[in-house]
Amino acid sequence: MSEKHLFTSESVTEGHPDKVADQISDSIVDAILNEDPGGRVACETLVTTGMAFIAGEIHTNAYVDIPTIARNVVHEIGYDDPALGFAAQTSAVITSIDEQSGDIAMGVDTGGAGDQGMMFGFACRQTDVLMPMPIHMAHKLVRKMSEIRKGNILDYLKPDGKSQVTIEYIDNQPQRIDTVLLSTQHSEDVSIEEIREGLTENVIKPVLSEFDVDKSDYRILVNPTGRFVKGGPSADTGLTGRKIIVDTYGGFGSHGGGAFSGKDPTKVDRSASYAARHVAKNIVGAGLAESCEVQLAYAIGVVEPVSVMVDTFGTGTQTDEKLTAVVREVFDLTPKGIIERLDLRRGIYKQTAAFGHFGREEADFTWEKLDFVDLLKSKF
Repeated sequence: MSEKHLFTSESVTEGHPDKVADQISDSIVDAILNEDPGGRVACETLVTTGMAFIAGEIHTNAYVDIPTIARNVVHEIGYDDPALGFAAQTSAVITSIDEQSGDIAMGVDTGGAGDQGMMFGFACRQTDVLMPMPIHMAHKLVRKMSEIRKGNILDYLKPDGKSQVTIEYIDNQPQRIDTVLLSTQHSEDVSIEEIREGLTENVIKPVLSEFDVDKSDYRILVNPTGRFVKGGPSADTGLTGRKIIVDTYGGFGSHGGGAFSGKDPTKVDRSASYAARHVAKNIVGAGLAESCEVQLAYAIGVVEPVSVMVDTFGTGTQTDEKLTAVVREVFDLTPKGIIERLDLRRGIYKQTAAFGHFGREEADFTWEKLDFVDLLKSKF
């Protein structure tokens, strides 16, 4: 007898308050790494009505103009109207930046991890980019909504917004779209009927047409309360690192708990999570499993990971023990090895801070490359 269940994932637009904060933090990381590839950054941003507050620990020889960086990010997102309560040129930017602790630097300088913790990577065959279908679809919906807004196709759209997708699974395989939810901030002078029709025709239907799954009978919810005029940081405080499930796999697999944005690649919360995705994706891409989760764990100042685990959920062509041994042999999972293999000492991170860190096909997303497939196959 077939087993059915529903699974839901969400995504948010680049104008969501938490994502505004993530993008500011990652733009500061980018600016420093572009001037000083060896710079170390741990940078947090809080945004609220009329203000962005940026704090953290930074060690660099470079000078970057943090207020200007923050204002440029806010402008690019589309918060330019002071009437929205948060705007690029009228909001205050407050900074409190200190040096990175010398106690941490002692471990990082020798090639060790910048912190302890565990990180996870995941891949599966549900989509062509080896991502779970609900989160991949949710990302595409908010990205399309952003394109429609910035192209002025629907001139009533404002920057803040969310998507949510519910997929019906049969025997752990995606079979049918059950519910699609879009919420968007909008101007005062537009009816809910116009918003619902506009998003259904210009966002939902075009995106869903890209997916090979049953679309014959699904529910559409657009702005279910009927009104979303007040949005962005003036309606809801935003904070770096608060959308970690949106950033990863939408609830599929496990999560170590560490956020990515605002951190340079010596922080294994970021770099080892990218490495774990790289390993998992290449295992699935090599046909060695239908679904794969990789866990890495580190101790501060220690070079080698304290543990490596591969879990194929019973879908592997080899035992998980054998796959783990090969991963240890094939991949350099030291912080230094990860940074060099994935070329992470570059200003590439602002683009990761909206629409997900994984399942992206842009060239800078080096952890998405299937460049170890042949080598992995050769080991069996």
